Amino acid sequence: MLNFEEDILIAPAAAPTATPSAAPAMPSAAAIANGHSAANQPSVTGRVQAVDKRVINGQTDVNQLVPFKYHWAWDKYLAGCANHWMPQEISMSRDIAQWKDSSALTEDERLIVKRNLGFFTTADSLAANNIVLGTYRHITAPECRQYLLRQAFEEAIHTHAYQYIVESLGLDESEIFNAYQEVSSIRDKDDFLIPFINTLTDPEFKTGTTQADQQLLRSLIVFACIMEGLFFYVGFVQILALGRQNKMQGAAEQYQYILRDESMHCNFGIDLINTLKLENPHLWTPEFREEIKRLMQQAVELEYRYAEDTMPRGVLGLNAAMFKEYLRFIANRRMQQIGIDALYPGASNPFPWMSEMMDLKKEKNFFETRVTEYQTGGALSWD
Repeated sequence: MLNFEEDILIAPAAAPTATPSAAPAMPSAAAIANGHSAANQPSVTGRVQAVDKRVINGQTDVNQLVPFKYHWAWDKYLAGCANHWMPQEISMSRDIAQWKDSSALTEDERLIVKRNLGFFTTADSLAANNIVLGTYRHITAPECRQYLLRQAFEEAIHTHAYQYIVESLGLDESEIFNAYQEVSSIRDKDDFLIPFINTLTDPEFKTGTTQADQQLLRSLIVFACIMEGLFFYVGFVQILALGRQNKMQGAAEQYQYILRDESMHCNFGIDLINTLKLENPHLWTPEFREEIKRLMQQAVELEYRYAEDTMPRGVLGLNAAMFKEYLRFIANRRMQQIGIDALYPGASNPFPWMSEMMDLKKEKNFFETRVTEYQTGGALSWD
C-alpha cells in the first residue's frame, strides 16, 4: 500500500570488482543493449555476478535480468503490474451529466478541470518521452530497466485517461491539447522541464565522465522530485477535492489511480537517485547540492503561480495561499528523501486527506462499474 510518507530504503552497493577487458571488434548483442559502440564496449561475456552490476556505466550484460541486485526495482515492477487499470473501466456518465448541467459546476470549477487537463495531457507525454528516449538508454541495471518499461506504459495510460475525459465531456480538443503553448503558467512549467529532458534524449549524450554523470543525476532529480514529485500535486488536490464534493467523480477516480501510479514513479526515481549516489559519491558535491536546492525553490514558485492561475478565487474550500504551504511541505519531503535538508522549516501539510487517496483499492468501485465487454486474453479473437 502506497503512502505519501513512504520512506525510501536501499542497501549499500558494493565497490566495483571487475576490470574491463579489450573491446571486441564488432558490437555484441550485449553491447547494443548497453548503448555502447564497438569502440568502447568492454567484454561482457560470461555469467553476470550481482555484485558487478551498476545503475549507470555498468559493464555487465543488461540482457541478463538475474541474478537480482536491485530488488527494490523488481518489487516496484511487480507492484505496478498488480495495480494495472484502464480508463474505460471507469464510468463518466455522471460527469457528462454534470458538465452539461449549467448549474452543477461553477465557472471556477470548470476552469480548474480545463486547466488541469491542459497541463496533464502534455506532461505525461513528456514523461514517457523522457523515459523511452532518454533515461532507459543510460540505465545499465536490467531490474531498473524492467520497471522503466512498466512506467512508460503507465504514462501512456495516463495520457489515454486525460484524452478519455476530454472526449467524454466534449471539450475543445485543440484548446486542451495546446494549452501548454497558450497558457503561460503551464508553458512556464514545461519550459523549466524541457532542457533537462533534452539532456537525456540527446543522441550524442553519453555517461562516463563526472560532468556527464552529474548531468544525468540532475535530470533524474528534476524528473522524479520536481516533475512527478511536485508539479503534479496542485492538479491532483484540485480534482480530488471536486470528487470529495460529489462532483466530477469519474474524472476524480481516474486521477486517484494516476496519483497512485505517480507516487510509485516518484519513489522509484528517488530510490534510483539514492542508489546512483551510493555508487558514485564523487558526484554529490556541496556545489551540486546547492544547485538542486535552487532548482527546487524555482519549481515551488512556478507551481504556486500555476495554483494562482487555476484558482484566482477561493473554490472548493481551497485557495492559492493554502497551496504555497502545501508545496513547501512537499519540497521539504522531496529534498529530505534524497539527503538534503528541508528548504522551508516548519512547513506543514494542509491536505492530510491526500494520503488517504493513495490507499485506493482497485476493487472499491470496479466490481460494480467494470465494462462488460472488457476483453481478457482468453476472450480475444486471433482470426
